[in-house]
Amino acid sequence: MPQITVERSGFLDDVDWEEFALALHPVVVETAAARLEACKTRVLRSEDEAVGAEKERHAIVDVSIALLAGRSEETKARLTEAVVELLRKHVGTRDGVTLHLSAEVRDLDPSYRKAEV
Repeated sequence: MPQITVERSGFLDDVDWEEFALALHPVVVETAAARLEACKTRVLRSEDEAVGAEKERHAIVDVSIALLAGRSEETKARLTEAVVELLRKHVGTRDGVTLHLSAEVRDLDPSYRKAEV
């Protein structure tokens, strides 16, 4: 915990996603009272995506953060806002491309278990 997944367009290969993750972890710690050493981020690259009905140039980044239950809705909202702002800094803008940046914070299911071996 936290389990962080970044799903991003293949079009965004020039972004340093490890740098983004390492900048994100302290934000999660400060906002949601997580432990830094517990933050784990996976970045998944998508090949194909579509937005709307037109063939325009779009790039999508969606960050999902799963935390143990107990954070208030206000805390989760503050964290998602901070994540989107951090994405803006790391992804930047692109000429001729519409960026779709989003984030969600959710509670892990009570069945969640982990093991470090």
